[in-house]
Amino acid sequence: HYKQRKFKALQERQRQQMARGLPKQKPITGVKQVIVVASGKGGVGKSTTAVNLALGLTAVNPSKSVGVLDADVHGPSIPKLMNLKGNPELTDNNLMIPLTNYGIPCMSMGFLVDDAAPIVWRGLMVMSAIEKLLRQVNWGSLDYLVVDMPPGTGDVQLSISQNIPVAGAVIVSTPQDIALLDARRGAEMFKKVNVPVLGLVQNMSVFQCPNCHHQTHIFGSDGARRLAETLGVHFLGDIPLHLNIREMSDRGQPVVVSSPDSPEAEAYKKVAAAVVRRLEEVST
Repeated sequence: HYKQRKFKALQERQRQQMARGLPKQKPITGVKQVIVVASGKGGVGKSTTAVNLALGLTAVNPSKSVGVLDADVHGPSIPKLMNLKGNPELTDNNLMIPLTNYGIPCMSMGFLVDDAAPIVWRGLMVMSAIEKLLRQVNWGSLDYLVVDMPPGTGDVQLSISQNIPVAGAVIVSTPQDIALLDARRGAEMFKKVNVPVLGLVQNMSVFQCPNCHHQTHIFGSDGARRLAETLGVHFLGDIPLHLNIREMSDRGQPVVVSSPDSPEAEAYKKVAAAVVRRLEEVST
């Protein structure tokens, strides 16, 4: 018991020290709520989920304005997924104007560097790029800004969570154990920095054969649902492993806009509706 008490006291002291050293949170001008989409590891379909979530948010409530910020400096995917290229223009007071497609204004490091050029940067340069993407963009007026985070739980995730007020985090994982381990780390990190975890999305949950419609759980079934229960966070929904999602994403035509009535677009809209519900719950 004594050891436990000592450990608790140490944790509390660390928390207070961290809180003292944290930068003051400053909202992004014109943005009402920031939703971060994160994953513990790469390759789980986080960026595809982020763009379809953004489009899903406008689909479930067309009166809402939604933007997408690509915070993955080393591997920006939003330009490809949203079929956007070119350099952002500047306003009179030197703010970058986001590029827009499908009614969604987007900003990404991919607009500022050459397509094929690798971004070989050290931490400080990455942080200054993130600062630019957060502070030097003219978003106009947005109800939601969906931030596509880089994978993992490093500097960028901490910096964003500590510099701007984040309304909630959506964690994307595939159902296999190794991805879930990292998803768990991601969820714990957000809890540490006091960002509400809106819930988990289980991506690539089931593969349906296009010929015989037999369903196969390639990555195992219900892993993310079980993890959500273990962590005490909400389960936001399943996204199937579907050829249409991959093909349309590669063409820069996300399924929510290119096949709005398909079951896979419905799955994203269901997640979007669950995110809106959770945002209401955590803000009350």
